[in-house]
Amino acid sequence: MAVAAQPSIHFHHNSTLFPKHPRLFRKFQIRPPSGFSSAKIRASSVVAVEPESSTEAQDISDVDLFACPICYEPLIRKGPSGFNLPAIYRSGFKCMKCKKSYSSKNIYLDLTVTSGAKEYNEFQPAGTELFRSPLVSFVYERGWRQNFNRSGFPGPDEEFNMAQEYFKPAEGGVLVDVSCGSGLFSRKFAKSGAYSKVIALDFSENMLRQCYDFIKSDDTILSSNLALVRADVSRLPFSSGLVDAVHAGAALHCWPSPSNAVAEINRILRSGGVFVGSTFLRVSSSTPALLRPFRQRITRNYNYLTEEEIEDLCRSCGLVNFTKNVQQSFIMFSAQKP
Repeated sequence: MAVAAQPSIHFHHNSTLFPKHPRLFRKFQIRPPSGFSSAKIRASSVVAVEPESSTEAQDISDVDLFACPICYEPLIRKGPSGFNLPAIYRSGFKCMKCKKSYSSKNIYLDLTVTSGAKEYNEFQPAGTELFRSPLVSFVYERGWRQNFNRSGFPGPDEEFNMAQEYFKPAEGGVLVDVSCGSGLFSRKFAKSGAYSKVIALDFSENMLRQCYDFIKSDDTILSSNLALVRADVSRLPFSSGLVDAVHAGAALHCWPSPSNAVAEINRILRSGGVFVGSTFLRVSSSTPALLRPFRQRITRNYNYLTEEEIEDLCRSCGLVNFTKNVQQSFIMFSAQKP
């Protein structure tokens, strides 16, 4: 990956990203009633729920998040209770509207639109297909990811700490790690104990297998509230407005349609929910003017954006409170659902 020839480091941070008491918004939210199979939650900007009874509203931990990727109706689950790898993958899921069933592949739950297809195989752009390769999936944490520091990435530990700061308003809630790859950050989020559920989600079957290989060697993660899900970031299999946090590490530039993906992320987030992403910049404010045309040519195979384009993308998809940290060609940004 090419690096802008500029040794200086520039950070930009908005200290007013979140309110002084960030968790207050969780207290006043309307939650779906008990027995999600009778609650119709549709893909729109408004979540339709029944009026609350006199009893306390059911917490999201007792409601299944998964929805049909075709019609977004909540899925009916049959199997053992609990939200962990063994329980999820001994369960079956079915959409009562589409009548389509979804099952696990022993390692991950397949919630793609083409799940169960026998003859049809949908190929994605080259950037997406690359990460479905068994070889690339194997080397991702064994050398590939380490090269990102040449472009200004501070390293997984520091990136995780930065993300955790942005996610403080979402502590105790549900976190979805989209385009999780081999689960480098999914495992960190699960081990942190800061979230009630963590979903490691990727389109690559082989990345999810690598993720499971890392998880199964650590009993503390294997028994945690963590699920592995295969899904398309442009068609997320979750009910609208039920997710507290979405993370996308070094991912946005690989998405075939960043606008569709960010719109989907906005759909599944609760009001006040947080989206945090990191990616490579096409050019940054520190890129010398003479190098900008060259940088644009060598990055044309991916959706590398500028700082301004990323901010505009988030705002056009309905997110607010955009903030960023920039270092060479690395950017970590955060935005919030109103």
